[in-house]
Amino acid sequence: MSTPILIADDLWDGDAEAVITSWLVSDGAEVGQGDLVAEIMSEKAQFEIEAPAAGVLKILEEEDAVIAKGATIGRVE
Repeated sequence: MSTPILIADDLWDGDAEAVITSWLVSDGAEVGQGDLVAEIMSEKAQFEIEAPAAGVLKILEEEDAVIAKGATIGRVE
């Protein structure tokens, strides 16, 4: 079963987009629930993204990708 890594709709104010500044874990790596897996930036504010479940990380959006609230940036399989 696959669990999406979503950018929460309430992570920042407004409708501005964000950029994935770094993946902290490699594609295909094992992650635990709550592990920090990525960092994104919106309007000069940095946000940390956690794994929603334990499993193997599948990256769907690469570093420097522009993303919106609600976007799926990866999966945990």
